[in-house]
Amino acid sequence: MWFLNLELRQALYLCPRACGDGIPKDTDYEPQTICEHLQYLFALLQNSKRRYIDPSGFVKALGLDTGQQQDAQEFSKLFMSLLEDTLSKQKNPAVRNIVQKQFCGEYAYVTVCNQCGRESKLVSKFYELELNIQGHKQLTDCITEFLKEEKLEGDNRYFCETCQSKQNATRKIRLLSLPCTLNLQLMRFVFDRQTGHKKKLNTYIGFSELLDMEPFMEQKSGVYVYELSAVLIHRGVSAYSGHYIAHVKDPQTGEWYKFNDEDIEKMEGKKLQLGIEEDLAEPSKSQTRKPKCGKGTHCSRNAYMLVYRLQAREKSLTVEVPAFLQELVERDNCKFEEWCDEMAEMRKQSVARGKIKHEEVKELYQRLPAEAGSPYDFISLEWLQKWLDESTPPKPIDNTACLCSHGKLHPDKISLMKRISEYVADFFYRRYGGGPRLNVKALCKDCVVERCRILRLKNQLNEDYKTVTNLLKMTVKGSDGFWVGKASLRSWRQLALEQLNEQDEDAEHSNGKMNGNAQNKDESNEEKREEEEELNFNEDIVCPHGDLCISENERRVVSKEAWEKLKQYFPKAPEFPNNKECCSQCKILEREGEENEALHKMMASEQKTSLQNLFHDKCRPCLGSWPQETDELYIVSQFFVEEWRKFVRRPTRCSPVSSIANSVLLCPHGGLMFTFASMTKEDSKHIALIWPSEWERIQKLFVVDHVIKITRTQAAGTGPESACFTSEPQLCPECREGLLCQQQRDLREYTQATIYIHKVVDNKKVMKDAAPELNVSSSEAEEEREENKPEGEQDPDFNQANGSAKRQKLSQQSYITYQKQGIRRSTRHRKVRGEKALLVSANQTLKELKIQIMHAFSVAPFDQNLSLDGKILSDDTATLGSLGVIPESVILLKADEPIADYAAMDDVMQVCMPEEGFKGTGLLGH
Repeated sequence: MWFLNLELRQALYLCPRACGDGIPKDTDYEPQTICEHLQYLFALLQNSKRRYIDPSGFVKALGLDTGQQQDAQEFSKLFMSLLEDTLSKQKNPAVRNIVQKQFCGEYAYVTVCNQCGRESKLVSKFYELELNIQGHKQLTDCITEFLKEEKLEGDNRYFCETCQSKQNATRKIRLLSLPCTLNLQLMRFVFDRQTGHKKKLNTYIGFSELLDMEPFMEQKSGVYVYELSAVLIHRGVSAYSGHYIAHVKDPQTGEWYKFNDEDIEKMEGKKLQLGIEEDLAEPSKSQTRKPKCGKGTHCSRNAYMLVYRLQAREKSLTVEVPAFLQELVERDNCKFEEWCDEMAEMRKQSVARGKIKHEEVKELYQRLPAEAGSPYDFISLEWLQKWLDESTPPKPIDNTACLCSHGKLHPDKISLMKRISEYVADFFYRRYGGGPRLNVKALCKDCVVERCRILRLKNQLNEDYKTVTNLLKMTVKGSDGFWVGKASLRSWRQLALEQLNEQDEDAEHSNGKMNGNAQNKDESNEEKREEEEELNFNEDIVCPHGDLCISENERRVVSKEAWEKLKQYFPKAPEFPNNKECCSQCKILEREGEENEALHKMMASEQKTSLQNLFHDKCRPCLGSWPQETDELYIVSQFFVEEWRKFVRRPTRCSPVSSIANSVLLCPHGGLMFTFASMTKEDSKHIALIWPSEWERIQKLFVVDHVIKITRTQAAGTGPESACFTSEPQLCPECREGLLCQQQRDLREYTQATIYIHKVVDNKKVMKDAAPELNVSSSEAEEEREENKPEGEQDPDFNQANGSAKRQKLSQQSYITYQKQGIRRSTRHRKVRGEKALLVSANQTLKELKIQIMHAFSVAPFDQNLSLDGKILSDDTATLGSLGVIPESVILLKADEPIADYAAMDDVMQVCMPEEGFKGTGLLGH
C-alpha cells in the first residue's frame, strides 16, 4: 500500500544513505536504518525479477515477532510515527515533510456554550479517522456520526470561562483540512461489556469508489473528491486471530491487485469484488444477507481499513530508482537468475537421468519374470519398487532383512521378495552391488521343518487338552507319578499356546539384522528379560533354592502318561517324581519362621500389655492441656510410634522395632529442634508424648539413643497460665531458625509438586460427607499399604537390626529429609470428586497455571476465578510461590459461563495471554 503511494516512494528514494552511495562489490548489502530497509524493499518491488519479495530483513530490523499476531492499523500508525520522526532530521523539505503532507490532516474539537454562545476550540492533527460502524450500513453514515454534535448536560455540563459557571453546551468535531491520502479505520474490534473481552463486528459496510468529503468540511472551498486506492481486509470471525489481505490500486494503470502474502493476483472484471470472496469463505453464525451494491460501490463485512487518495493529484508521476539501489536490484536479479539456471540445469540432469533409467527399465522389464524351469533369484521387493519408481540411482541391494538365523531365506519372508530371472539378477548385482544373492538353494529347510512342528502342535493342542483332562481324572498308583503345580495345570493350555506363538515369532524375527539398529536390539532383549521373569510351566512349585517346594497345597501328582503329554509342550519344565523329597533348606527355614512368628506374637502381646497408653491415642497426654498429675513428660518420634503400632497389630507381617531414634528430633549440636509452642501446633504431628511411668517401661524394652524431657515449673499460689516449660536438651535457637528458613524456602522453591484444583459447582464446595475418605485419620487401609512395602524400603532413620547401637546425630539437612519422609501418609490431602491433581513449580506464573487448568477442565483462562484459602488469585504475572501456593494446596476454581463467540481453542490461547501490542519492538524505540 505504501509502495503504490508514488509521492512517498519518490521521497524515500531521495533519502541519502548513512554511509554514502558507494557499495563494495564483494560484500552483501545490509541496510543500516529503517529508511534504507524501506528503500531497498521499494526498489526490489519496482524492478526485481522475483515473483514476490521477502521482507524478512525489514521485519528483523523492526524487532517484530512473526509468530505473534498484531493489529495492522496499530502497526500502520506506529510505523508512520517512527518514519515521520526519522525523516524529520533530513535537510530536504520534500523528504522531511512527506509523511505530514501525505497523511496528516487537522480537525478541531469545538465546544459551544448554550448560555453565551462562546466557542472553545482545540485544534489537533490526525493521521487516520477512526469510524464507529455499529448500527451503520454506509461509510458516509459512519463519517456523519463521527462529526455529530454531542450535548453536554446534567453532570456532564461544561465550565464556561465567560459565564464562570457550569453551563449546558454542545461539542462536535470540525474537519479543518484533509491530507492527500485519507486513511479511514473501521472500528470492527470493540469491547464487549458482557464478556469483558474484544469481539469483531462482522456487519456489512457499503463504500463507494468515489468519496466527496466537501459536505463534511468546515470550509467548503476546495477540491475534496477522493477515489478509493486500497482496502485492507481482516479475514476471520474472531478479534484474536485472523489473516490480513490487501487490495491496492495501481495509481498509474488504475488496475487493482490483491496481495495475499506471496500470492499476488490482478483483479479484473468479476474478480473486482473487494472483500466479497472472503465473505463467502467464512459462514458466520449470524449470517446476514449481503446488500445489493450498485456500480462503483462495494460492500464488505471484513473491510478493516479504507484508503482514499485525492482525485486532483498528479497521476503521471514517474518514479526512477536511484543508481545505487538499481545496482543492488541488478545484483539480486543476477543471483536470482543464477539460481533459476541452477534449477533449470538440475531439472535437465534429472530429465536426462530419467531417460537413461527409462531405457534401462524398458530393456529389463520384459526379461524380469523367471520362466518355468529356468534358474532364478529372489530379490527384495522394496528395492525393486524403488528401482522402478525413482529417478535417483537406487542403493546397493540389501536382502539381509529376509534371512533366518541360519543365514538362508526365511520361509515367512517370501512375500517380501520377488522371484526374477537369473539374467536380470546378474545385471542388477553387476550394476548396483549388494547381496547376499538368494537363489533356489537359499531356501531354509530347517526353518520349514520347525514351522511345520509348531503348526502341528498348534493343531494338536485341543485334542491333547482333552486327553490330559481325562488322564488327570485317573488315580495314580504307587510312585509312578510326577508332581505338577496346580496353577500350572489350570493354565497349561494357554501357556502352551503362548509358548508356541513366541516360538513362531522368534522364528520370524530370528535374524538380528532385521531389527535395524542396536537400540531396537536392546529394547527387544529388555522385553525378553521381562518375559523370562514370569513363571513358566511347573515353576510355581520350585522353591527359591531350586528344589521342590514344601507346600503340598500348591501341587498334585499326575500320571506318567499325562506328564509325557505335557513334556511335549514344555520340554524344559522342571521334573519332580512322586518319590522326590521336598527342599530340606525350606523345611529348616519354615521351622525357624514358625519359631520367629511365635516369638514376635509373644513380644507384641507383652509390649501392647505393657504400653497400653502408647497404643491408644486417647490415652496420650497433651501439651495444650498439660495434665495436673505430673510435671514431667517425655518425647519420642511419632514415626517410631507408628512403626511400633504396625508391629503390635500384625507381628507376623512386620519386623519388631528394637530402638528409638530420637536423634532425628535434635540438631547436629544436640539441641532440640522444636519450641514448646510449635509442639502444641504445627510440629505436633512429628512427636508423641510419653507418661513418666510409661517411659520407664519403654527404656527397658527399647534402645534409646537420646532422652528428651519436658518439665513444667509453677510458682506457689499461681495459676496454670503462669507455668514455665523447659526441655532437656534445650532448644538450639540457631538451628531452629535455620530449619524454619529452610521450610519456607522449600515451600517457595519447589519443582514438580502436586497441587489440587477443586471445581466449585453452584458456589458450594464438596463437603467431607461426599468424600468419606477425608474423615479417616489413621486408616487401617493406609497402614496396610505401607506394610506391604519390602523390608529394604523401610525408613533409613530406624535401625531395626538386632541389638542396634545408638544412632549418630543427623545434620539439619538430614532432619529435613526425615521430616519429608516421616510424615504420615494419611495426613496428606486426598482427592475428592470434582478435583484434579496438577504438577506445578513455584517459579511458574498464574497465567501458566490457568493454561494447565484449561486443558484439565476445559475452562478458558478468562472464565476462571481462582481462590486459595479465601484469597482471590488475580495477578496473572505473579509466580505461584509468591502467591502462597505450596505443595498439596487446594485451589478453588469457579467457572464463569463460557463465551460463545470465540471461533476455536486457538483463539482462547490468544485471549489468555495479556495483550502487549508492539511492546519491546523497534516501533516504540522513538
